[in-house]
Amino acid sequence: MEMKPLEETIIGLLGIEFVEVTKDRVTATMPVNASTHQIFGQLHGGASVVLAESVASVGSLNLIDQEKETAVGLEINANHIRGKKDGIVTAIGTPLHKGRTTMVWEIKIVDEDEKLICVSRCTVAIVKLK
Repeated sequence: MEMKPLEETIIGLLGIEFVEVTKDRVTATMPVNASTHQIFGQLHGGASVVLAESVASVGSLNLIDQEKETAVGLEINANHIRGKKDGIVTAIGTPLHKGRTTMVWEIKIVDEDEKLICVSRCTVAIVKLK
């Protein structure tokens, strides 16, 4: 399956940048600005969820044979711990389960001082390509 350039997706729209992608860790940053705010000028919980699922999806893609399989989000939950008005958040994803048909990732989103903003768990389905 051919992937679109990231800048043509919600990842690009929100300014998400991948910093590290290994088999055991994925790190990405996202600015907190008008593009990621809710109506009261705080980081939108939905933007945090997009960041978390993006980290889990890219991490899962890195662990599979992309010529035969793809990875798609199956379930995600998020607990929003603290608000943030500006700056940058960093998502750190680590796999809890690396299976043949599913993977489960824990994603912690922190601010510049490493204070926890959001914690998420995302289940990713591994699907065979036709």
